[in-house]
Amino acid sequence: MIYVVLFFLAFSLLLYVLLGGADFGAGILELFSSKKNQDITKKTIYRVMGPVWEANHIWIIILIVILWIAFPAYYKVMVTSLHIPITFMLLGITLRGVAFVFRHYDAYEDKSQYVYNWLFRISSLITPIFLGMLFGAMVSGEITTENTTSFYVVFMASWLHIFSFLVGLFFASLCTFLSAVLLIGEADEEGYPVYVRKATIATIVVVVLGFMVICYGYFSNSYFVKGILNNWVSISLLIVSALCLFPLWFFIRKGNRIYSRFFAGLQVVLIITVAVVPHFPNLLITKETTLSIFENSAPDAVIRVLAISLLIGGSIILPGLFHLLKSFKLIKILEKK
Repeated sequence: MIYVVLFFLAFSLLLYVLLGGADFGAGILELFSSKKNQDITKKTIYRVMGPVWEANHIWIIILIVILWIAFPAYYKVMVTSLHIPITFMLLGITLRGVAFVFRHYDAYEDKSQYVYNWLFRISSLITPIFLGMLFGAMVSGEITTENTTSFYVVFMASWLHIFSFLVGLFFASLCTFLSAVLLIGEADEEGYPVYVRKATIATIVVVVLGFMVICYGYFSNSYFVKGILNNWVSISLLIVSALCLFPLWFFIRKGNRIYSRFFAGLQVVLIITVAVVPHFPNLLITKETTLSIFENSAPDAVIRVLAISLLIGGSIILPGLFHLLKSFKLIKILEKK
């Protein structure tokens, strides 16, 4: 049954990176655009994101609940040592949602719109950076489980370092890349060349930042990065990922909705797999040891009940989500541009 729970954990993570990440990326695209292109992006994301932006965050809720119930040791370390970046992340999600609603539904067109717009854009950038920093902290080996009275060592040093920040920037750029690729197929004639150009730039930024993460981790003797570089599966997947960049760039330049989205999603799957495979099941790396997800799981009875609940809930949620997307005509991937 624990593999059922792990499947839903991985599935929730993947969907949140794909769907929630694309939502964050839309705000980043708007932030780094000219005034004219900001207006184009704003109109497009309200049409595309408006009906589903709240539903996209259900996956991080499921992710947190699974960690809390099935893997309490992981949850304890995260909410203790990493509660500061988690707080900033949750604050960013909340402020972003508030700004997204009020800048669209506010009855008055006044200076408050300026505040809403910038709050949405900045929180769209800050939130994925902190999300990435959380992962960077979990695998950096800087978290300590020893008893100490030092506030900095326990609550700051675990995430406030260059490697974690680079991972945060990488995840933010990945969100931007996903959003630009997805919006290619949703844009009108005016916005179409804008997203093609931004998707190309975002792809380059993702590659550069990914290379910087690997290089910094290697030269700083990171256990996590060394594990990736010493694992033949991860190396093979990195090579496949690099080779997939060529058809990805080709289809982005052509503006092909189907294949550009396919290769964008494939890149995300490859990146997550490269990060997880070398260290599985030891997915949390501390200064003292690595924590196995199997050895630090809840009792079998709890895992069994959770697995059954996830199977029942998944059979309800997934068809409902499909119906939501279909109702708002957002499932159009097989339509040609």
